[in-house]
Amino acid sequence: MRNAALMLGIIGGLLALIVGFVSYGYTEFIDQYGEIEGLAHQVDRVGLIRGVSFFAPLLAIAGGAMARARALWGGVLMLVSAGLMLYAFDFGVFTMFPIGMTGLGGLLAIAAGKPDEPKAHF
Repeated sequence: MRNAALMLGIIGGLLALIVGFVSYGYTEFIDQYGEIEGLAHQVDRVGLIRGVSFFAPLLAIAGGAMARARALWGGVLMLVSAGLMLYAFDFGVFTMFPIGMTGLGGLLAIAAGKPDEPKAHF
């Protein structure tokens, strides 16, 4: 379970990185060049989008990397990342896989109650 959580967290974080680059770039583009009538409008919460574009991939990748050694902490980080992406970007065609992978990775990491190593969650 921990290995699956590790892989899902890292892959979901990499996909979230792509979504983050595009989202941050979109808000910067609209700030720099202005809105295009009927095509591109600025989002309502620019600061939220930019913040989540930066922090959500970091949390997902860090949580995935921690999933083998500290499954509880890694699982919580991945679930926080999935929640942030769901809140900021909503569930859509480009966000369903990063949200799904990080969320499932977080659940698997937390569900790995019996540790593979002699060290427990705490």
